[in-house]
Amino acid sequence: MIVKSLGVFIAMALLSTAAHATVRSEYVDYKSADGTLMQGYLSYDDATTAPRPAILIVPDWMGMATPFARQKGTILADQGYVTFVADIYGKDVRPKDTDEAAKQAGYYKANRPILRERVGAAYDTLTRMPRVNADKVVVMGYCFGGTTALELARSGVPLKGTVSFHGGLSSPTPEDAQRIRGPVLAMHGADDPNVPPKEVEAFKQEMANAKVDMRFIAYPGAVHAFTNPAAGSDNSKGAAYNADADHKSWAEFENFLKQVMG
Repeated sequence: MIVKSLGVFIAMALLSTAAHATVRSEYVDYKSADGTLMQGYLSYDDATTAPRPAILIVPDWMGMATPFARQKGTILADQGYVTFVADIYGKDVRPKDTDEAAKQAGYYKANRPILRERVGAAYDTLTRMPRVNADKVVVMGYCFGGTTALELARSGVPLKGTVSFHGGLSSPTPEDAQRIRGPVLAMHGADDPNVPPKEVEAFKQEMANAKVDMRFIAYPGAVHAFTNPAAGSDNSKGAAYNADADHKSWAEFENFLKQVMG
């Protein structure tokens, strides 16, 4: 009897292991409205083909040149979301260093309609995927990606929520905040010299004027890029990793997802 029970247990364990899903990741080519070839990064758990909630991830100013955003995508895919890392610059544009990244990001920040079009193309690509429940999409981004996530929200697409990690908060058209659908979570380094108090206050006023459900969290002692270990540890440089802010902001993000995805 014991042997038989043990055999059944082993068989069930093997079946469970065989059925265990894995995260699949792949590059996906798509085009922007002006015909520019883009290349995003898709991740999903292959446990089911049924439509599921999705997260559009916008990288920092290095774009697709570094693995940071792609790694976040696989982590979230393991939690059951379909994730897609957006390409803003184009398939053949991969900054080699921060100087090149600054030029690319600066161009799009100065041309918000083009920035919205580029992130909008990624959003459209994601929501057309059969694995995605287009009614349950959150956009999130880091640094330049946070700026971009907010621009997508200001464009009025139907999002369940918008999340910015140490992103730029300025807007040349603050009245567009009236188009934002879903709550906004903005997480900020309290000592970030790249997003000064004046910009923070203008953003808060923008959200208040538009009656956006917005939560703003400032982490003491944190500067720009506080979630990225590659930023180093020297706050005097204006960008540095902060483990406490990183862990707390990720916990806030996961809680936000549970609330808005339903």
